[in-house]
Amino acid sequence: MTGLPVSVPGVSARVVMQTGCGPYAYIVVDFEPPGPDGASEFLHTVSDDRLPHEFLPAVWDGIREGLGGVAAVAVLTDGGFHEVDSRDQGYRLAGRYAGMAALAAAGLGEPPADRGRQIRVNWPGKPRAGT
Repeated sequence: MTGLPVSVPGVSARVVMQTGCGPYAYIVVDFEPPGPDGASEFLHTVSDDRLPHEFLPAVWDGIREGLGGVAAVAVLTDGGFHEVDSRDQGYRLAGRYAGMAALAAAGLGEPPADRGRQIRVNWPGKPRAGT
């Protein structure tokens, strides 16, 4: 398993599905190269009132999927939720997009495409539309 070669701070992903009842999810993640043991790790600094901790396993599952086997330390630094529309599915999707964005920022993968207003992802060095 390879490891993320550089730090990628401030990757954000927002999922806003307007059909039916959501899902809604918002996360901000800092990615770091793995430690000396080369293992992936998930940490968070987000309080339960910003993002209920019941959603953390879904975020981590999505991040691992998005990283596609590349080891990294992922630190969830912010998040948001909607009392009615937030659910695991949205956080898993946000995590996947955040992981893919970290790979793109590190030069290890293709950038994830925004899906209109439904899924928005930002990362350091993200190309602007039309450039």
